[in-house]
Amino acid sequence: MRYRLEYALAWVLIKFVGALPRPLARAAGISIVWLVYLLHRRLGRVGLRNLELAFPEKSLSARGKILRGVFTSLGRQAAEVCLFPRYTRENVSKIVVYEGFENYERALARGKGVLFLTGHLGAWELSAFAHSLYGHPLGIVMRPLDNPYLDRLTRRYRTMHGNKAVDKDFARGLIAAMHKGETVGVLMDTNMIASQGVFVDFFGIQACTASGVARVALKTDAAVVPGFTIWDPGLKKYRLRFDPPMKLVRTKDREADVVTNTAQFTKVIEDYVRRYPDQWLWVHRRWKTRPEGQKGLY
Repeated sequence: MRYRLEYALAWVLIKFVGALPRPLARAAGISIVWLVYLLHRRLGRVGLRNLELAFPEKSLSARGKILRGVFTSLGRQAAEVCLFPRYTRENVSKIVVYEGFENYERALARGKGVLFLTGHLGAWELSAFAHSLYGHPLGIVMRPLDNPYLDRLTRRYRTMHGNKAVDKDFARGLIAAMHKGETVGVLMDTNMIASQGVFVDFFGIQACTASGVARVALKTDAAVVPGFTIWDPGLKKYRLRFDPPMKLVRTKDREADVVTNTAQFTKVIEDYVRRYPDQWLWVHRRWKTRPEGQKGLY
């Protein structure tokens, strides 16, 4: 019953916001996210703790300002997701424009597949959606939601216009996609349990990080292309920015290479977060898993 009620509430909100003019939809999305924050104050506490860990030099008021920007960013993205059914190849440029697309083209032309390295920054849900509308559908690594009704709903929205779902733990599928020369987007800035990740620095603190991108890239020679969809307040649009393909570190020690490359991928994400701190998901307990013997940070 609970799952059905959650689904019904989500469906009503999506349809309601999706029926509004875009400016009103954004205002509604931001309001809904703030309501969620008020009902779940733990999110704010986690966000402030993360900002304290990442920016110890900043004042409490400065961290609070960043966190308020995060909720605005999340609300803006939520509204755009509700508006997905309205967008087409003809009007997608009204919300998302490319920057550095030639970097993606060069990587794809190698024919060995592209691992689209990204994180929970800006409007990550718009990245694959807009890319597919521009004629470049890709695979999206997803973790199934506990609520099967919500899982089907989110997959339906995420796979519009040709995108495909790739199960998060389905490494063979990811490798197969690379062998076919396809593109798969991977969010690799979330906390992992120790058995599923490696520890690398993130804001100077050891963070357990998914190593799959490094392992697949080393195995298949796929190109790793960082890409983020960032809100540009001056343009009043999102920029889907692609960086040049990254150079992999290869030695005779494969496991060391996995850690080294995971570290450099994570450094790219950190650099972007430092540039746009009010657009990253600070409410996630990124440093929850600790190296053996270390006390928890939350």
